[in-house]
Amino acid sequence: MTNEFLAFAPISPLVPASPATGLLDEMMARVGVDGIVAALADPGLLALVDQHTAAVRDALESAGRDADAEGLAGYARAIVAGARRMGVTLPSPGEAPAAPAEWQAADWHLLRLVAVCAIAEENAVL
Repeated sequence: MTNEFLAFAPISPLVPASPATGLLDEMMARVGVDGIVAALADPGLLALVDQHTAAVRDALESAGRDADAEGLAGYARAIVAGARRMGVTLPSPGEAPAAPAEWQAADWHLLRLVAVCAIAEENAVL
């Protein structure tokens, strides 16, 4: 057996590979899945999520961060912290709005987190 460095790997698909992917998995469970499904069903909502996605990309680029697991998780942490300071709570997994109209009226923080999840999916981070 050699003393080669072995990268951390998940024990199973249910165990995240890193704290960053764990946080992104949680965001996906809380808002990402429902938000993305709703956006794909409604062109107006999809355009709104696309605007948030562009803003996330711009913010990461301005901060010199990549749209990888660490960059996206850091951005998501900042959004969650801001929401908490404003008294906004995130829905529990399975409790997010379902209908596109509900997402159209959703809090800015939720839409921004859906955008983070969309980028994570697009970049195969999750």
